[in-house]
Amino acid sequence: MKKLILLLLIVYGSNPFVSARDGRNQHLSPEEFRVKQKEVIKETAQLTDKEADNFFPLYFELQDRKREMNNKMWQDIRLDRGKEISEEQYGKMMQVISDTRINLAQLENEYLTKFRKVLSNKKIFLVQRAELRFQREILKGMHRGGQPPGNQKAKRPQ
Repeated sequence: MKKLILLLLIVYGSNPFVSARDGRNQHLSPEEFRVKQKEVIKETAQLTDKEADNFFPLYFELQDRKREMNNKMWQDIRLDRGKEISEEQYGKMMQVISDTRINLAQLENEYLTKFRKVLSNKKIFLVQRAELRFQREILKGMHRGGQPPGNQKAKRPQ
């Protein structure tokens, strides 16, 4: 049970794996993922070319830093298979997960300040909403008919 809880906590805090299953195996490279993500966010948040040019370098810098922090967390809590794990070790792993989440939240807040220098609060909100929608579509399995997000018209939030 403890291992299940730990696994759920880890999965909850990690980035989604990009793959689809609609009868055939599909994968997006990290570059393709970013291109699709950028397209969906730009269209959904109604970013101008200038706004997008100023925003996306910061956005992807944040994503890279978050990925590094998550990778470090995974390394720090790696379990030895077949080895008995003590309650104390589980406690240490839970603390690493908690500390990483706190650090990720602080990092997000730091970048929110940077985003406000290039976008309005409304556009930042729309970007975050578009990002969640994009991730949800990826998790659904690359969308209906095998089309990745961004290949159909994105709904524009009002």
